Amino acid sequence: MVLSRAVSQSDVSVHSTFASRYVRTSLPRFTMPDNSIPKEAAYQIINDELMLDGNPRLNLASFVTTWMEPECDKLIMSSINKNYVDMDEYPVTTELQNRCVNMIAHLFNAPLGESEAAVGVGTVGSSEAIMLAGLAFKRKWQNRRRAQGLPVDKPNIVTGANVQVCWEKFARYFEVELKEVKLREGYYVMDPEKAVELVDENTICVAAILGSTLNGEFEDVKLLNDLLVKKNEETGWDTPIHVDAASGGFIAPFLYPELEWDFRLPLVKSINVSGHKYGLVYAGIGWVVWRSKDDLPDELIFHINYLGADQPTFTLNFSKGSSQVIAQYYQLIRLGYEGYRNVMENCTENMMVLKEGLEKTGRFNIISKDQGVPLVAFSLKDNHAHNEFEVSDMLRRFGWIVPAYTMPPDAQHITVLRVVIREDFSRTLAERLVNDIQKVLNELDALPSKLLTAKMAVTQDDNDLVPPGSPVIAKKSALEMQREITTIWKKFVLDRKKTNGVC
Repeated sequence: MVLSRAVSQSDVSVHSTFASRYVRTSLPRFTMPDNSIPKEAAYQIINDELMLDGNPRLNLASFVTTWMEPECDKLIMSSINKNYVDMDEYPVTTELQNRCVNMIAHLFNAPLGESEAAVGVGTVGSSEAIMLAGLAFKRKWQNRRRAQGLPVDKPNIVTGANVQVCWEKFARYFEVELKEVKLREGYYVMDPEKAVELVDENTICVAAILGSTLNGEFEDVKLLNDLLVKKNEETGWDTPIHVDAASGGFIAPFLYPELEWDFRLPLVKSINVSGHKYGLVYAGIGWVVWRSKDDLPDELIFHINYLGADQPTFTLNFSKGSSQVIAQYYQLIRLGYEGYRNVMENCTENMMVLKEGLEKTGRFNIISKDQGVPLVAFSLKDNHAHNEFEVSDMLRRFGWIVPAYTMPPDAQHITVLRVVIREDFSRTLAERLVNDIQKVLNELDALPSKLLTAKMAVTQDDNDLVPPGSPVIAKKSALEMQREITTIWKKFVLDRKKTNGVC
């Protein structure tokens, strides 16, 4: 959720040229209008504003799916008015959710009997899934401690500093101490050995990431499991593992089936995955599955009957749409194992095209790994004159949305650009992006260094250092400084054009 705020006192109404044939007066921006307007006018006003949004297909910052087949779009629209929670009224939708849970549990090698149903639930995304998994770990830990007559007031969870913000939300909202393993330059995921060192008797679980948001790398869950098994044997504790497979859960089973990260490891008790990322569904669907019924305490499950029948529920939300659940089922049966593998292989091939193109420029260090989420994270080899944030900003002129960000502690001095390769990002787009990045680099090379601009800005305060009795230099206004900087930049660019033809 984004907290809303009023933009300004002067900009308090909505204007629309095309809608003026229907509406003669401007509409208030932050209060409900007194009168109705024609549906055509309402549509036009909103459509005009939405044109200023970025193009989702060119949003390379996001892992979230931005394209689905038209047949699935039809299913989504036909079920958009179904409330997911009304299980008695929409039993088939409930059945489709249960099928998805079981398919995903088998994909993650859950130890299920021939006729045994998987334990899991659909959520609005991995954030809710992580909250539910965390609550289950906390309650299991509390129950075990109380049975031993031990205090339950200081639970903690061990993660890497590279975790997504939803883990910080869980810790803060549900009063659990977050113990983070710091990163270091060249190693941007959680170190299993350091993670196990942080584990104590109050640790409810260790969270491993299969596909870091920062660089797409898979953490070594197998090594974490082995080290934790040994520590549990030495201490008598029973510290489990949760795998946050939001990004990698629909990648590893198809590209790296031999990689042990899931329920094949005995300490992995729950896994979450985002259906709206590489599950290939539009935003609004996640999943969490547990190893067995014993790993989900019964007291966390509520039973309601005011919708027509007894219905068990374990969610943070109540009402929500059914469309994404149906869309997930469509993708699972439409693509099958073969289809998902083909999509992930194609994404990986396009990732390599982009990576190799960036390497050929000779200007970037590649931070991401070849094995992991199909993305390319990279940083400038020399960012003294111009930095990654400037590259990101200038790429927007070509329509590309490429994020720049600093790494978490203790690698915060590293700045990274990241391009996520989704199903709808083609080889042609990858090649075009490399060309546009090269254009941006050429333009930045033709501009004065940001250090020069900063040096000029500093001169505004030089009068403060003038000794008493010396002539005072008139301080320039912000507008004058901006004009002077612009003049210097223009002259610099024109001089470059005359000498080397850069344009």
